[in-house]
Amino acid sequence: MIFSILQGLLLIVIGIGSGMLVGTGIVAFLLVLDVIPRSIQLSKSRNLIPQYEGAIIAGTLLFTILDFTHPTLPSIAMVKYVLLIILGSFMGIFVGMLAAALTEILNVIPIMARRIGMDGHLIPFLMALALGKVLGSLTQWIFNIP
Repeated sequence: MIFSILQGLLLIVIGIGSGMLVGTGIVAFLLVLDVIPRSIQLSKSRNLIPQYEGAIIAGTLLFTILDFTHPTLPSIAMVKYVLLIILGSFMGIFVGMLAAALTEILNVIPIMARRIGMDGHLIPFLMALALGKVLGSLTQWIFNIP
């Protein structure tokens, strides 16, 4: 009896500690890459900082709840696909922004553009990368590719 209570308390402490560790790691990763400040700077939307904060908090809470509850999607086919397209788009944009932030930090894109002779065509190249990430994520979500 007491052993099971202690075991439960230990699992609670380990779970909370692990969650805090993962959360801090993700926040540190986003801060090191400057994803959010750079997005605000590039989009010239400094006046929308409270909305950025709200979107980050809402997204974190929503996907944490979805991860714990494992909800099923409605059986109406059209609603299911619309939800998948919306979620896939958001996830694709997030992954694309993280990939873009990583490459910007490492200066991979300017170096690669110079080496392959695309100095004047950098914007179309970046758009192709971003659209490819979004379409790849959408394809994965729509066709449920594991």
